[in-house]
Amino acid sequence: MKFRKIAFITIGCKVNYYDTQAMAGLFRDKGYEITDFDDFADVYVINTCTVTSFGDKKSRQAIRRAKRKNPEAVVVAAGCYTQTRPDEVSEIEGVNILIGTNFRSRIVDIVENYNGEGILNCVGDIMKVREFEPLEIDDLKDRTRAYIKIQEGCNRFCSYCMIPYARGPVRSRPIEDIIKEAERLGENGFREIVLTGIHVASYGLDGGNARLTDVLKKVSEIKTIERIRFSSIEPTIVTDEFTDVVSGLDKICHHMHLSLQSGCDRILRLMNRRYTAGEYYNALTKILEMWNDAAISTDIIAGFPGESEEDFEETMKFAEKCGFFKIHAFPFSPKRGTPAADMKPQTESRVKQERVARLMELSEKSNRRFIQNMIGGVYPILFEKINDNGCYEGHTSNYVNVSVISSENIANNIINVKINKILCEGRAMGEIIL
Repeated sequence: MKFRKIAFITIGCKVNYYDTQAMAGLFRDKGYEITDFDDFADVYVINTCTVTSFGDKKSRQAIRRAKRKNPEAVVVAAGCYTQTRPDEVSEIEGVNILIGTNFRSRIVDIVENYNGEGILNCVGDIMKVREFEPLEIDDLKDRTRAYIKIQEGCNRFCSYCMIPYARGPVRSRPIEDIIKEAERLGENGFREIVLTGIHVASYGLDGGNARLTDVLKKVSEIKTIERIRFSSIEPTIVTDEFTDVVSGLDKICHHMHLSLQSGCDRILRLMNRRYTAGEYYNALTKILEMWNDAAISTDIIAGFPGESEEDFEETMKFAEKCGFFKIHAFPFSPKRGTPAADMKPQTESRVKQERVARLMELSEKSNRRFIQNMIGGVYPILFEKINDNGCYEGHTSNYVNVSVISSENIANNIINVKINKILCEGRAMGEIIL
């Protein structure tokens, strides 16, 4: 079948966004016009999510929305929800093609060879996949920050998480391919690189000789790249060897997302998180000793099955002790197929929401205190865009969003700024220092 216009929508995480952009690039290379998801298109691709039940719901809604836009369109359901529940997704009215978390590099051929009859199911057994699927982003509209996917899959099997079942075992991208893409992005004007993946700390654990620190060292050698970030890590990776390497790399940004989930050891054991609160705090301390201006953000799940009020209070006290830059708090969402979905007792929805609200209140206080300590200081800001208020905004190395007034176009430039005041959570106002 021949098509002209294609539209994409992404549900979920930054890795999903990377995968979507890579698939869009494959279609663009074949002459397709990429259009907005709310516009008329011949093909709609929904890159689904299954981290929470809400992700499942949004994925189903997007599939139905696409078919309403064009009843004759070919609708492709890709990604994690499709991978874990292909039979369920195939029952959604309007879906034509199922692609899970593999074979995305073949999506153009799959779509073009679809004969228009019935449902084409291309979902395979992801647990048997051992090779990293090569995907790259070629959309270079944004000239400031670029994401590079360096690994796929997860072997951790936390008791609440569907990701290992949706993404399969750890597969690491060859380090030569990572460097090649980073060099290309740097040559095309990107100043900051974010190394992303499902579990970046597991890079190389599938049998390769390189580890995450090796990738960081190699990317740091690229002259056109000035800043390097990486996505969420767990405290188990923060060893003396890790900090020795990272502290010697000036391009690594002073912000780490160190996943916690709970500050109570009993709940951490039920979650199968493989560390204690004490071990977490030791890792956090190592980072703060490495960078005295380090910003640590984290994730915390509220209302895990069996979490008592005393357990939650332990988490609150621990989170306050850590002084996080930001807490991403989520109510526990039971996922079919995970051990935690069958654990008893399940926490009432009302209680989960109350606990999330308390965590968010703590996050806001902690964030304001963090930025307050930066007022009066001068920091290099990588400016990204003009906001709705007509100010240029960008981020410090430790990921504080800073706005300034400038009569000149300073986007994609790193400029020293004195921070003057707090605007709201995670944001500040400053003035350029010449």
